[in-house]
Amino acid sequence: MGIIRKMPKRSHWLCAFVVASVLLVVDSKRARQPRCPSSCTCTKDNALCESAGDDPSEMFWVSPHSLFTANNLESINEDAFLGLPHLEYLFIENNHITSISANAFIYLCFLFFLIWECGCKFGGFLFFRDLRGNQFTCDCKLKWLVEWIYSTNTTVDQIYCKGPASQLDKKINDLAPQAFDCITTGAVQTPLLLPFFLEWDHVEMVFRNYDDIDSTSTVICKPLVIDNQLFIIVAQLFGGSHIYKRDTSANKFIKLQGIDILQIRKPNDVETFRIDGESFFVIADSSKAGFTTIYKWNGNGFYSHQSLHQWYRDTDVEYMEISSKPHLILSSSSQRPVIYQWNKSSKLFDRRTDIPEMEDVYAVKHFQVKSDLYICLTRFIGDSKVMRWDGALFRELQTMPSRGSMVFQPFSVGSWQYAILGSDYSFTQVYRWDAKKGEFVHFQEVNIQAPRAFSPISIDNRQFLLASSFKGKTQIYEHLVIDLSN
Repeated sequence: MGIIRKMPKRSHWLCAFVVASVLLVVDSKRARQPRCPSSCTCTKDNALCESAGDDPSEMFWVSPHSLFTANNLESINEDAFLGLPHLEYLFIENNHITSISANAFIYLCFLFFLIWECGCKFGGFLFFRDLRGNQFTCDCKLKWLVEWIYSTNTTVDQIYCKGPASQLDKKINDLAPQAFDCITTGAVQTPLLLPFFLEWDHVEMVFRNYDDIDSTSTVICKPLVIDNQLFIIVAQLFGGSHIYKRDTSANKFIKLQGIDILQIRKPNDVETFRIDGESFFVIADSSKAGFTTIYKWNGNGFYSHQSLHQWYRDTDVEYMEISSKPHLILSSSSQRPVIYQWNKSSKLFDRRTDIPEMEDVYAVKHFQVKSDLYICLTRFIGDSKVMRWDGALFRELQTMPSRGSMVFQPFSVGSWQYAILGSDYSFTQVYRWDAKKGEFVHFQEVNIQAPRAFSPISIDNRQFLLASSFKGKTQIYEHLVIDLSN
């Protein structure tokens, strides 16, 4: 009925310390025999308690080797057994226990009780299981008990769950650890005074200043790596847009070339992509007389490859693959989002279709869940949308209230898929994909003033989210995974 385990060395030292401390206390107060609680019957070796209060520490007889409790215990806290290293038998059946601290039994060095390999930390040798008559809340705080029962194939008699609703009246012995959803995530914020180039310090584990580029009215900076060479496309409202490359010998960015100011008048977005081994980038031009233009790398620099429609004041361009074919989606303040498809013969993008009933879309971003393709459409006035590709066109899946939004950015961290909806007038909302519902559910809100872009990065097994702001400080958030069963 029990399990014998060798006590870890650390537990021996802890028990030795506790025993020594108790011996000193008992020695110094040998003349004063502790008073037996009024609700208990005490002998030299035992204490039997019935109809006792809800605090187990009120019932503890300092020297007994056996302790019986009953009726009104609801929880056992971390320090409940402090000062009882010699306790050997503990029977707590027929109480109302709903929770037990993971550290509740760490001071019991010689206990015959319930569990060894679980979330609880025990200091003893042998444990006898008997918790009959209690009803537990079978949530994440009890996952350690289920894991131990499951891993050791142990049968626990007649312990029922009183909650939550999904576990009501189930036997703990019938539960599986996989039934507990105890992992959640969060974010920790780090403010930056100014946006600039940062480099990760692998020793200090922080971002440090690397370099900056003198520019005016910068709208967006976009990195592009070609043959292990890093380029930065800097789009500006005034003074023209430029392309920089990283000079490893000088350890700084140097200007490579400018972009024709007569062709790109008011850049609003930059997108990079590769097709058949060739590198491209496209700049969306939001001026009335501008051309959204695709540029191609020729080995020495970038040159104009194709100009898409003009006079439409494009605000965003998104590259994606639909049915394994390269596509561009252009968003505009004057028409519905337009989808362009790559023509392999001409090596140009041809207009394919548009997204119906989606006027005033500011930007489109895409993501995938398994093999399904989705897009997030941002609206400054009205509701933003999540749409799914059904093989022929995009169909509406979900609507998000988004007054004042200029960014609706999906991103993934490990197996979690998120979408973050910014706002110029309220808190930024973070949504997490619910695979069972097949849609996003609200997860968190963060305070970012007028966010314009979000960029996830992963360094040293840590995940960060960079958030740029139009009115406030650029922020860095760290993604945290939290196990609610601990």
